[in-house]
Amino acid sequence: MTGSLMSLSLAKGTAFLPERLRVLAPGLLLCIAVVAVAEVLQAAEVVLFGRAWLESLVLAILIGTLVRTLWVPPKSCAPGIAFSAKMLLEIAVMLLGASLSLRAILAAGPMLLVGIAVVVALSLGFSYGIGRLFGLPRKMAVLVACGNSICGNSAIAAAAPVIGANAKDVAAAIAFTAVLGVLVVLGLPLLAPALGLNDLQYGILAGLTVYAVPQVLAATAPVAALSVQMGTLVKLVRVLMLGPVVVGLSLVAGRAGGQKPPLSRLVPWFILGFLALAALRAAGAIPEAALGPISTVAGILTVLSMAALGLGVDVRVVARAGARVSATVVLSLLALGAASIGLIHLLPL
Repeated sequence: MTGSLMSLSLAKGTAFLPERLRVLAPGLLLCIAVVAVAEVLQAAEVVLFGRAWLESLVLAILIGTLVRTLWVPPKSCAPGIAFSAKMLLEIAVMLLGASLSLRAILAAGPMLLVGIAVVVALSLGFSYGIGRLFGLPRKMAVLVACGNSICGNSAIAAAAPVIGANAKDVAAAIAFTAVLGVLVVLGLPLLAPALGLNDLQYGILAGLTVYAVPQVLAATAPVAALSVQMGTLVKLVRVLMLGPVVVGLSLVAGRAGGQKPPLSRLVPWFILGFLALAALRAAGAIPEAALGPISTVAGILTVLSMAALGLGVDVRVVARAGARVSATVVLSLLALGAASIGLIHLLPL
């Protein structure tokens, strides 16, 4: 009888939930479970080693990736995972604008913006050239170049309709960049002491080399708050370059049946929100008492999005991406890293 009453109460409670929340709940709960395990493991690290060598952000990605590789979540989880990986992340990135220290960022000077544009342009040209050298079709080489140089999957998705790329090319380009992106997140923090980079310089390196915004957060959070801020800002500048690049591609491919992407894909709303909150913070319009809660909410949403990111990565897709794509992406990433380190040493930081 008691069990029946509990089931009836639960059913009644669920009936009052909005339909949207009921659809998202399975995936959200799975992401929360991954985060809970990551937090427990981080706490265990502190107890055993005195510090967390891998923070919950990175652990959430690793655990999510392991789960996704060993077990495919049911379709009912897909909406919640996608929501966490996209919307929650975008909200978290927007909120980060409120914690941006413009005084520290501006220390890099306007040459940083010029340098970012130069590095992206060089990376586009090199990635496309190496792709063609390895025998990739023209459209595939363009997709790999855009994904490597600008913002990973988002750039690939934006460029694909413009150049008329087929689904197979898009899937192959996205598959490898997704897995390699996670490997970069794990390995990049180890380079900071090896290269003798300070927190500001490391943030620039992460912002220039890591594929996606959430991966920049995961790569910089274990280092320093300043690295997170600088890395996020540099990464968003790279994302903003997607607009001019896609417009240029549309002009070149306009006669080949390409489609013009929507403005929202060229300039995402969360970037505008990030810049707006950064401006409000610089103007003193955000109360100091609100900064702590905003940062806490951004942190929670970021970890949830990390779990969702991991749950969307299956390491087995590397084998299906192909050797030529793999070689192109790896060499392009190494060249991007070399150019980024060169820029860092040229800037008066």
